[in-house]
Amino acid sequence: MLTKRIIPCLDIKDGRTVKGTNFLELRDAGDPVELAQRYCVEGADELVFLDITASHEKRKTLAHLVREIATHINIPFTVGGGIYSTDDVSVLLENGADKISVNTAAVLNPGLIDELSKQFGSQCIVVAIDARHVGDEWIVVTHGGRTPTERNAIEWAKEVTDRGAGEILLTSMDHDGTKQGFAVELTKKITESVPVPVIASGGAGTMEHFSEVFRLGNADAALAASIFHFREIPIPELKRYLLKEKIAVRPA
Repeated sequence: MLTKRIIPCLDIKDGRTVKGTNFLELRDAGDPVELAQRYCVEGADELVFLDITASHEKRKTLAHLVREIATHINIPFTVGGGIYSTDDVSVLLENGADKISVNTAAVLNPGLIDELSKQFGSQCIVVAIDARHVGDEWIVVTHGGRTPTERNAIEWAKEVTDRGAGEILLTSMDHDGTKQGFAVELTKKITESVPVPVIASGGAGTMEHFSEVFRLGNADAALAASIFHFREIPIPELKRYLLKEKIAVRPA
């Protein structure tokens, strides 16, 4: 049985870690390098770094900050934000990223996924899908949640994996920062629709929420931010809880 992964997320704005609710009302959550080091010590399985305003501000991800974090950690490191070309990916990999995450650029130019997976390998390419519930379907939103599209999130998940994405980072905008639980039903629909690992993101507030998204949503990994940043749920305690619940995780 493959172990489930616990992944803290560093949402970066102006070089600082921030956290909001539904992608809005951002507040400072600390120094990203210090947080990254702490998560390694606490037993995080991976780390995700998202430069959350890079696409909206039409600029490149903060490569120097990526390098600084990478030199202080020894766990897999995924970086996203403002990636539009193979050159952008090369810069981030050269600065210490293990995987890269594309979102807005992939929606605007789906062929980019084919290009990146061909050049760097699908294991390196994570497609982030930000979804919002509209009517009776989940639609994809871009530019840090600012721009709705007409794409159905489940159909888009199928397309990106067909194009070579090796993993999906699924965030429910409706659940983000609410601490009311993950979008379990959406997660389940996507995990059942694609052959690649799915990371559930958005809504973690209790240890039970992690258990639910693993058991009921079939997520391969669960990502959270503020509950880890502000020590509301320490990662070692979370892992001990999950092991007691008979959910396979790597001990902290």
